[in-house]
Amino acid sequence: MVLLAGCNTNAMSNDNDAAAAKQMEDLTKQDIPAEFFPIDLNVVSIGDSLTQGVGDTTESGGYIPYLEKLLKEHRSINYTSFINYGVKGNRSNQLLERLNMEKVKNAITASDLVIITIGGNDMMKVVRSNFTKLNVAAFEKEQDIFEDNLNTILHTIREYNPKSTVLLVGLYNPFLEWFSSIKELGLIMRQWNIASQQVLGEYENMYFVKIDDIFETSEENLLFTDHFHPNDRGYELMAGRIYQVLDQIGIKTVIENKEN
Repeated sequence: MVLLAGCNTNAMSNDNDAAAAKQMEDLTKQDIPAEFFPIDLNVVSIGDSLTQGVGDTTESGGYIPYLEKLLKEHRSINYTSFINYGVKGNRSNQLLERLNMEKVKNAITASDLVIITIGGNDMMKVVRSNFTKLNVAAFEKEQDIFEDNLNTILHTIREYNPKSTVLLVGLYNPFLEWFSSIKELGLIMRQWNIASQQVLGEYENMYFVKIDDIFETSEENLLFTDHFHPNDRGYELMAGRIYQVLDQIGIKTVIENKEN
Protein backbone atom coordinates (compact mmCIF):
# COMPACT_ATOMS: atom_id res chain seq x y z
CA MET A 1 0.00 0.00 0.00
CA VAL A 2 2.86 2.35 0.78
CA LEU A 3 4.37 1.58 -2.62
CA LEU A 4 1.06 2.24 -4.36
CA ALA A 5 0.61 5.53 -2.54
CA GLY A 6 4.12 6.54 -3.58
CA CYS A 7 3.37 5.74 -7.20
CA ASN A 8 0.14 7.75 -7.12
CA THR A 9 1.94 10.74 -5.57
CA ASN A 10 4.60 10.64 -8.28
CA ALA A 11 1.98 10.42 -10.98
CA MET A 12 0.09 13.41 -9.58
CA SER A 13 3.34 15.35 -9.30
CA ASN A 14 4.19 14.61 -12.92
CA ASP A 15 0.71 15.65 -14.03
CA ASN A 16 1.02 18.93 -12.10
CA ASP A 17 4.44 19.60 -13.59
CA ALA A 18 3.13 18.95 -17.08
CA ALA A 19 0.18 21.28 -16.52
CA ALA A 20 2.44 24.01 -15.18
CA ALA A 21 4.79 23.61 -18.13
CA LYS A 22 1.85 23.87 -20.52
CA GLN A 23 0.68 27.07 -18.82
CA MET A 24 4.17 28.57 -19.10
CA GLU A 25 4.28 27.56 -22.75
CA ASP A 26 0.96 29.30 -23.41
CA LEU A 27 2.06 32.44 -21.61
CA THR A 28 3.57 34.94 -24.03
CA LYS A 29 4.85 38.46 -23.70
CA GLN A 30 1.70 39.57 -25.44
CA ASP A 31 -0.24 38.55 -22.33
CA ILE A 32 2.01 40.58 -20.05
CA PRO A 33 1.90 44.40 -19.82
CA ALA A 34 4.53 46.01 -22.04
CA GLU A 35 5.99 47.94 -19.10
CA PHE A 36 7.03 44.59 -17.58
CA PHE A 37 9.66 44.37 -20.32
CA PRO A 38 10.92 47.96 -20.83
CA ILE A 39 13.00 48.29 -23.98
CA ASP A 40 15.69 50.50 -25.45
CA LEU A 41 14.31 52.47 -28.39
CA ASN A 42 16.60 53.50 -31.26
CA VAL A 43 15.27 56.51 -33.16
CA VAL A 44 16.69 57.93 -36.41
CA SER A 45 15.53 61.37 -37.56
CA ILE A 46 16.18 62.25 -41.19
CA GLY A 47 15.20 65.14 -43.42
CA ASP A 48 15.51 68.88 -43.67
CA SER A 49 15.90 71.89 -41.38
CA LEU A 50 12.93 70.83 -39.24
CA THR A 51 14.94 67.76 -38.26
CA GLN A 52 18.18 69.70 -37.90
CA GLY A 53 16.29 72.12 -35.66
CA VAL A 54 16.72 75.49 -37.35
CA GLY A 55 14.92 78.05 -35.21
CA ASP A 56 15.62 76.17 -32.00
CA THR A 57 17.37 78.71 -29.75
CA THR A 58 18.86 75.92 -27.62
CA GLU A 59 20.44 74.32 -30.72
CA SER A 60 19.62 70.89 -29.36
CA GLY A 61 17.71 69.44 -32.30
CA GLY A 62 14.33 71.12 -32.67
CA TYR A 63 11.53 68.71 -31.73
CA ILE A 64 13.92 65.93 -30.67
CA PRO A 65 14.64 66.89 -27.01
CA TYR A 66 10.92 67.42 -26.38
CA LEU A 67 10.03 64.05 -27.92
CA GLU A 68 12.86 62.33 -26.08
CA LYS A 69 11.51 63.64 -22.76
CA LEU A 70 8.02 62.36 -23.54
CA LEU A 71 9.31 58.93 -24.55
CA LYS A 72 11.47 58.61 -21.44
CA GLU A 73 8.37 59.07 -19.31
CA HIS A 74 6.66 56.08 -20.97
CA ARG A 75 6.72 52.99 -18.76
CA SER A 76 7.43 50.66 -21.68
CA ILE A 77 10.70 52.40 -22.56
CA ASN A 78 13.91 51.98 -20.63
CA TYR A 79 16.22 54.17 -22.73
CA THR A 80 15.87 56.19 -25.93
CA SER A 81 18.70 57.07 -28.30
CA PHE A 82 18.35 59.59 -31.13
CA ILE A 83 20.52 60.01 -34.22
CA ASN A 84 19.85 63.24 -36.10
CA TYR A 85 20.55 63.35 -39.83
CA GLY A 86 18.68 66.56 -40.60
CA VAL A 87 20.28 68.97 -43.08
CA LYS A 88 19.05 72.49 -43.63
CA GLY A 89 17.78 73.14 -47.14
CA ASN A 90 17.48 69.50 -48.16
CA ARG A 91 14.87 68.68 -50.76
CA SER A 92 13.48 65.19 -51.32
CA ASN A 93 16.00 64.35 -54.05
CA GLN A 94 18.87 65.35 -51.76
CA LEU A 95 17.54 63.24 -48.90
CA LEU A 96 17.31 60.34 -51.32
CA GLU A 97 20.97 60.77 -52.18
CA ARG A 98 21.99 60.90 -48.51
CA LEU A 99 20.22 57.61 -47.86
CA ASN A 100 23.05 56.01 -49.83
CA MET A 101 25.59 57.14 -47.22
CA GLU A 102 26.87 54.16 -45.24
CA LYS A 103 26.37 55.79 -41.83
CA VAL A 104 22.76 56.68 -42.62
CA LYS A 105 22.06 53.22 -44.00
CA ASN A 106 23.55 51.54 -40.93
CA ALA A 107 21.60 53.77 -38.54
CA ILE A 108 18.29 53.03 -40.26
CA THR A 109 19.06 49.31 -40.36
CA ALA A 110 19.51 49.33 -36.56
CA SER A 111 16.55 51.62 -35.86
CA ASP A 112 13.19 50.90 -34.25
CA LEU A 113 11.65 54.21 -35.30
CA VAL A 114 12.41 56.51 -38.25
CA ILE A 115 11.01 60.06 -38.29
CA ILE A 116 11.09 62.07 -41.52
CA THR A 117 10.58 65.76 -42.26
CA ILE A 118 10.79 66.58 -45.95
CA GLY A 119 8.97 68.56 -48.65
CA GLY A 120 9.09 72.13 -47.38
CA ASN A 121 12.12 72.97 -49.49
CA ASP A 122 10.58 71.28 -52.53
CA MET A 123 7.72 73.76 -52.22
CA MET A 124 10.10 76.66 -51.53
CA LYS A 125 11.90 75.83 -54.76
CA VAL A 126 8.67 76.55 -56.66
CA VAL A 127 8.10 79.80 -54.78
CA ARG A 128 11.62 81.06 -55.49
CA SER A 129 11.51 80.06 -59.15
CA ASN A 130 8.10 81.62 -59.74
CA PHE A 131 8.12 84.48 -57.26
CA THR A 132 6.52 87.01 -59.61
CA LYS A 133 4.06 84.57 -61.20
CA LEU A 134 3.03 81.92 -58.72
CA ASN A 135 0.59 79.47 -60.26
CA VAL A 136 -0.96 76.14 -59.32
CA ALA A 137 0.48 74.34 -62.36
CA ALA A 138 4.07 74.93 -61.19
CA PHE A 139 3.28 73.40 -57.79
CA GLU A 140 1.49 70.42 -59.33
CA LYS A 141 4.50 69.60 -61.49
CA GLU A 142 6.85 69.72 -58.49
CA GLN A 143 4.37 67.69 -56.43
CA ASP A 144 4.58 64.83 -58.94
CA ILE A 145 8.37 64.83 -58.61
CA PHE A 146 8.10 64.95 -54.81
CA GLU A 147 5.71 61.98 -54.74
CA ASP A 148 8.12 59.89 -56.81
CA ASN A 149 11.04 60.83 -54.58
CA LEU A 150 9.06 60.16 -51.40
CA ASN A 151 8.03 56.75 -52.68
CA THR A 152 11.67 55.89 -53.38
CA ILE A 153 12.72 57.20 -49.95
CA LEU A 154 10.17 54.98 -48.19
CA HIS A 155 11.04 51.99 -50.38
CA THR A 156 14.72 52.43 -49.57
CA ILE A 157 14.01 52.61 -45.83
CA ARG A 158 11.99 49.40 -46.08
CA GLU A 159 14.85 47.70 -47.88
CA TYR A 160 17.22 48.71 -45.10
CA ASN A 161 14.81 47.80 -42.31
CA PRO A 162 11.58 45.83 -42.92
CA LYS A 163 10.43 46.15 -39.29
CA SER A 164 10.96 49.74 -38.19
CA THR A 165 8.03 52.07 -37.56
CA VAL A 166 8.17 55.11 -39.86
CA LEU A 167 6.57 58.50 -39.22
CA LEU A 168 6.37 61.22 -41.86
CA VAL A 169 5.75 64.67 -40.43
CA GLY A 170 3.43 66.61 -42.70
CA LEU A 171 3.91 70.11 -44.07
CA TYR A 172 2.59 73.30 -42.55
CA ASN A 173 2.10 76.60 -44.34
CA PRO A 174 5.06 78.86 -43.50
CA PHE A 175 3.90 81.43 -46.04
CA LEU A 176 0.95 82.68 -43.99
CA GLU A 177 2.74 85.89 -43.02
CA TRP A 178 4.47 86.38 -46.37
CA PHE A 179 1.64 85.56 -48.78
CA SER A 180 -1.50 85.70 -46.66
CA SER A 181 -3.43 87.10 -49.61
CA ILE A 182 -2.71 84.03 -51.79
CA LYS A 183 -5.37 81.60 -50.52
CA GLU A 184 -4.33 78.95 -53.05
CA LEU A 185 -1.15 78.25 -51.09
CA GLY A 186 -3.16 76.72 -48.27
CA LEU A 187 -4.99 74.49 -50.73
CA ILE A 188 -1.73 73.46 -52.40
CA MET A 189 -0.24 72.60 -48.99
CA ARG A 190 -3.21 70.37 -48.17
CA GLN A 191 -2.92 68.64 -51.54
CA TRP A 192 0.75 67.87 -50.89
CA ASN A 193 -0.12 66.42 -47.49
CA ILE A 194 -2.88 64.28 -48.99
CA ALA A 195 -0.48 63.02 -51.65
CA SER A 196 2.06 62.12 -48.94
CA GLN A 197 -0.56 60.15 -47.04
CA GLN A 198 -1.48 58.25 -50.18
CA VAL A 199 2.15 57.27 -50.75
CA LEU A 200 2.46 56.19 -47.11
CA GLY A 201 -0.66 54.07 -47.50
CA GLU A 202 1.22 51.78 -49.88
CA TYR A 203 3.48 50.60 -47.04
CA GLU A 204 2.84 48.80 -43.78
CA ASN A 205 3.69 50.37 -40.43
CA MET A 206 4.15 53.88 -41.83
CA TYR A 207 2.14 56.79 -40.44
CA PHE A 208 1.46 60.45 -41.17
CA VAL A 209 1.82 63.17 -38.52
CA LYS A 210 -0.45 66.13 -39.22
CA ILE A 211 0.92 69.47 -37.95
CA ASP A 212 -0.49 72.13 -40.29
CA ASP A 213 -3.42 72.80 -37.97
CA ILE A 214 -1.05 73.54 -35.08
CA PHE A 215 0.42 76.51 -36.90
CA GLU A 216 -2.81 77.69 -38.52
CA THR A 217 -5.05 77.77 -35.45
CA SER A 218 -2.72 78.65 -32.59
CA GLU A 219 -3.02 82.09 -31.03
CA GLU A 220 0.64 81.82 -30.00
CA ASN A 221 3.50 82.82 -32.24
CA LEU A 222 5.03 79.49 -33.25
CA LEU A 223 7.49 80.71 -35.88
CA PHE A 224 11.11 81.75 -35.50
CA THR A 225 12.25 85.27 -36.40
CA ASP A 226 12.74 84.15 -40.02
CA HIS A 227 8.95 83.60 -40.21
CA PHE A 228 9.58 80.21 -41.78
CA HIS A 229 10.91 77.73 -39.22
CA PRO A 230 9.25 76.83 -35.92
CA ASN A 231 10.45 78.50 -32.74
CA ASP A 232 11.03 76.62 -29.49
CA ARG A 233 7.31 76.46 -28.72
CA GLY A 234 6.55 75.36 -32.26
CA TYR A 235 8.98 72.46 -31.96
CA GLU A 236 7.54 71.52 -28.59
CA LEU A 237 4.05 71.27 -30.06
CA MET A 238 5.42 69.29 -33.02
CA ALA A 239 6.96 66.80 -30.59
CA GLY A 240 3.67 66.54 -28.76
CA ARG A 241 1.85 65.69 -31.99
CA ILE A 242 4.48 63.09 -32.96
CA TYR A 243 4.12 61.49 -29.53
CA GLN A 244 0.34 61.60 -29.86
CA VAL A 245 0.51 59.60 -33.10
CA LEU A 246 2.88 57.10 -31.49
CA ASP A 247 0.50 56.77 -28.58
CA GLN A 248 -2.43 56.20 -30.94
CA ILE A 249 -0.74 53.43 -32.89
CA GLY A 250 0.64 52.12 -29.60
CA ILE A 251 4.15 52.15 -28.25
CA LYS A 252 3.50 48.42 -27.89
CA THR A 253 3.29 48.19 -31.71
CA VAL A 254 6.78 49.64 -32.03
CA ILE A 255 8.00 47.18 -29.40
CA GLU A 256 6.39 44.20 -31.10
CA ASN A 257 7.89 45.18 -34.46
CA LYS A 258 11.27 45.38 -32.77
CA GLU A 259 10.98 41.87 -31.33
CA ASN A 260 9.29 40.01 -34.21
